[in-house]
Amino acid sequence: MNTSALFDIHCHGAVGSNFGIDEAGSRAASAHHRSVGVEALVASLVTAAPETLRDQVRLLAPLVADGTLAGIHLEGPFLSNARRGAHDPDLLANPDPGLVELLADAAAEAGAEGAIVQWTLAPELPGTIETLKALAERGILPALGHSDAGAQVFAEGLAQAAELTGRLPLVTHLYNGMPPLHHRHGGPAAVALGAAARGEAVVELIADGTHVAPEVVRMTFDAAGGDHVVLVSDAMAATGLGDGPYRLGSLEVTVTDGVARLANGAIAGSTATLADCLTWAVDVAGVDPESALAAASTTPARVLQRN
Repeated sequence: MNTSALFDIHCHGAVGSNFGIDEAGSRAASAHHRSVGVEALVASLVTAAPETLRDQVRLLAPLVADGTLAGIHLEGPFLSNARRGAHDPDLLANPDPGLVELLADAAAEAGAEGAIVQWTLAPELPGTIETLKALAERGILPALGHSDAGAQVFAEGLAQAAELTGRLPLVTHLYNGMPPLHHRHGGPAAVALGAAARGEAVVELIADGTHVAPEVVRMTFDAAGGDHVVLVSDAMAATGLGDGPYRLGSLEVTVTDGVARLANGAIAGSTATLADCLTWAVDVAGVDPESALAAASTTPARVLQRN
């Protein structure tokens, strides 16, 4: 399988570094992913204080300008506390167009206008509409996720994101950071999967063997196909290294048997590369190789308007 054009749009780091902490570590993390065939990489930043996020965007913007990174993804701070996962609860905030403007301006001032390419937010939070408008004005793709919304509110959020941006909205790591899919309460997962199957959204999927069961990965591809599923790594600093203590944002993480978790047991990103996820999706989950490859290459490029 040719993996030379893999495109990971949700990745936090590798080889001991999370993106945005320092330039050398960010470049080393990018180089590690490139070494396994990931040609393009979006650096994901977890929830932090506004001034910290501003500094991280300023640090990463030159790496976008020189082609080391394909963009920046803000995963937070506009997330549901109930579905926060590995995000600091003390730093979560309601959607705020002012922060969108602050960080977009920071990227431009650092020499990479348009460097922020996607932003995750929970649609049930106050300020969502105004923030979606700000994202649209800046050309930033909204990604709905880390949400405790009911089915109707999540569906309305997808429709609003599509209407305001004129683009297919993204759903951040489907099934993770949202209520479990239940046959009597489908919630965001059922809404997102149905929207992807109809061609109305694109869903991220972490096929690392930990985040989603193989039969659910296969079901998702069977329903939505490789044109509306994006495989992502969600890789963090332990990727390329081994078990032990690490950090993700302001939180301490322990990696045991290759699985990263907080002290409370919450999964804290992945230790896999996108190349690993592609192989697992095909060899373990039984996804059609052509569909899986599209989900790891051409579909993410199309979603971020790179082809």
